[in-house]
Amino acid sequence: MNAIRNQVTIVGDFGKNPLVTIFESGAMVTRFSVRTDNEESARLSAHIHRFSMFAWGTTAEFVNKYCRSGKRVAVTGKLVNRTYVSSEGIPRKVIEVEVRQVVILKS
Repeated sequence: MNAIRNQVTIVGDFGKNPLVTIFESGAMVTRFSVRTDNEESARLSAHIHRFSMFAWGTTAEFVNKYCRSGKRVAVTGKLVNRTYVSSEGIPRKVIEVEVRQVVILKS
């Protein structure tokens, strides 16, 4: 049962092209989003959900190399809570998906 603890799978369309950050240590993180919608109401933006995601290491490299806006993907990972201070000095909380695996479903 522990194998499925805090695990999410999201199938949707890749959002904007990924944003890559390479740290001084050489570690790479790629940030991106995946959008899902209800097929019956795909044209109504109110029914589109965007999920913020990030990937490390070889998964980050794969996303950066092969995933582009509009590609259909299946993403598996875990939910992560993060807090930060905005440029206006306001504390913010976000929930993101820390990606473990990405599968491209169609080009």
